[in-house]
Amino acid sequence: MAIAMLPTPSRSHKLSGYAAVLFFLWLVCSPAQAALNIEIFGGGANQIPVAIVPFSGEEGLGAQSLTPVISADLQRTGLFKLVDPGGLRPHEPVEVSFPDWINRGASALAIGTAIPVSGGQISIRVRLLDVARQAELGSYVETVAPEQLRAAAHRIADMIYEKLTGDVGVFSTRIAYVIKQGKKYSLQVADADGFNAQPVIEYTEPIISPAWSPDGTRLAYVSFENKKPVVYVQTLATRTRKAVANFRGSNSAPAWSPDGRKLAVVLSVMGGSQIFLINSDGGGLQRLTQSSGIDTEPSFSPDGRYIIFTSDRGGSPQIYRMPVTGGVSKVAERLTFEGSYNVSPRYSPDGKGFTFIHRSGDRFNVAIQDFATGQVRLLTDSRFDESPSFAPNGRMVLYATEIRGRGILSAVSSDGRTRQQLSTQTGDIREPAWGPLRRLQ
Repeated sequence: MAIAMLPTPSRSHKLSGYAAVLFFLWLVCSPAQAALNIEIFGGGANQIPVAIVPFSGEEGLGAQSLTPVISADLQRTGLFKLVDPGGLRPHEPVEVSFPDWINRGASALAIGTAIPVSGGQISIRVRLLDVARQAELGSYVETVAPEQLRAAAHRIADMIYEKLTGDVGVFSTRIAYVIKQGKKYSLQVADADGFNAQPVIEYTEPIISPAWSPDGTRLAYVSFENKKPVVYVQTLATRTRKAVANFRGSNSAPAWSPDGRKLAVVLSVMGGSQIFLINSDGGGLQRLTQSSGIDTEPSFSPDGRYIIFTSDRGGSPQIYRMPVTGGVSKVAERLTFEGSYNVSPRYSPDGKGFTFIHRSGDRFNVAIQDFATGQVRLLTDSRFDESPSFAPNGRMVLYATEIRGRGILSAVSSDGRTRQQLSTQTGDIREPAWGPLRRLQ
């Protein structure tokens, strides 16, 4: 494959040529996968004790029950301790005996109903109560079709999370990733908990580098279906797509600008691998970087004024930052100095730092660096991590890791205290990207 590559150790990481080696690693893979299962490691030091009482009427919903989904969402964050309701079954505030819940150690209590109504729909009503203050913290009311119950459960979990932490919840968001099964590569979109995975495209040629548009309606990605890397933008609702970067040589590593109007892409059309801007419809090509090295893996700052990227212009892969001024530049500020290998940078949603892959010895781990202090924190201790991606609230980082030679999805809290392993029974998952917040429907 005609893709420039930086020298890498035993396992490659995603530079512009990273994909080429990755594909060869993927040749050793497993067959079909089932739904994602989640294991949780660690936990926050100060977990909020919350009780979720099974909702009245929920027993008739079967596999579509709400409270198991809500409980799993909250538990995955590591911020909550779920309190067993025991035999207590209040469904309305007047039925709550607050001393009973104080004795059980609950600080918050979620109660509600899920009642079938006309048209085959389900009327959901949930209240979140502060046990100590004996006051209502929030509520949720919605009528949904049975097939929308899981999405409603995520929205209820978002409400509970936001009321108890003050941060926006991300349980209603989606993730994208690539899975290789046999000879087939599939770009998948799933709920943030790994359920409801749906293929966006499937080919027998590699697919890499999915990137969400800021509004969550489109995915940019690189496909090798025409025997060379080409950047496509696909609208998820209509499945229509367009090749937006199909120049001579390689076309790779798309990253959306915050307004969704442009993409930063890595092209070799002018020699080497350099970063360019291009309109999201494929017009208006404009070169950004000009160096003697390989510049790749761009990521826009939330305000769109800067990009951070990986470059070996200084002799080893490191992370740099430069302003997006509209003109080509040879000047960039080096950001990483610890170690000889730092790649795959992604801005945090608040713009105050970035996550990346840091090599220490023979290990490749997820790290976070603060812009103001330059302080680096390693978040993982596994051996081969790659493609870190912030949750839209900045509280978690989604990444791919390798266990027993197979790629799986994992997530780690931004303080490193809680890890989630989204394991699959089979298949080899890579290249995860966490989507933006979803608008309420």
